Amino acid sequence: MLDTETTGLDPLRGDRVIEIACIELANLMPTGRTFHTLLDPERDVPEESTRVHGFTAEMLRGKPKFPEMAEAFLGFLGDAPIVAHNAPFDFGFLDAELVRAKRGPLDRARMIDSLALAKKRFLGMPNSLDALCRRFGIDNSMRTSHNALLDVQLLAQVYLELMGGRQPGFALPSAVAAPAAVSAELGGAGAGAARPRTPRPILPAAAELAAHAAFVAKLKDPLWLQPPFAAE
Repeated sequence: MLDTETTGLDPLRGDRVIEIACIELANLMPTGRTFHTLLDPERDVPEESTRVHGFTAEMLRGKPKFPEMAEAFLGFLGDAPIVAHNAPFDFGFLDAELVRAKRGPLDRARMIDSLALAKKRFLGMPNSLDALCRRFGIDNSMRTSHNALLDVQLLAQVYLELMGGRQPGFALPSAVAAPAAVSAELGGAGAGAARPRTPRPILPAAAELAAHAAFVAKLKDPLWLQPPFAAE
């Protein structure tokens, strides 16, 4: 799960990435691992961009430059799929930064665009991050400006809903009891020991067997009378 903030809209015209935020998901749920950094864009930040995300050139001066963070950023991503809202925008900016840092571009096969998923599901409806938060009942009241870390946290909740929501039977790692604890609750002997099971065969009564035989006798070439089902 990834989001960026930038100095503008076009990396080909010199706009740069100023913030990157990533959250790791497992089974659609955050694991707690995050990557977040502010970046010195080595250029001015236009006022119209500052109005969007709140960052000025003065606030970013002295922050790490992208090449300094590239190794840690790519290490966090690993080879996992990358989810972003309007992902081509983020990938385009990151590819431009990676080229400047003499790195290869991100593999587009890894890209999952949550905006495209939302447009397919809610055809003709507003599908911005704010609109999706309202539609799914996700609290975004703290989102007074665009902030990559907050946006990616909201996007994780939106993506979960886009993928069907939290399904019954999905157990979070923190909610799964250890085998030893489960065994102790069930009266098992020893840590991790499985509780012995007593076989309970189901034996039909004579009247049930007779009723079944009468039913089978009415069928043409019944399977129950053919090997290996037929009694020897």
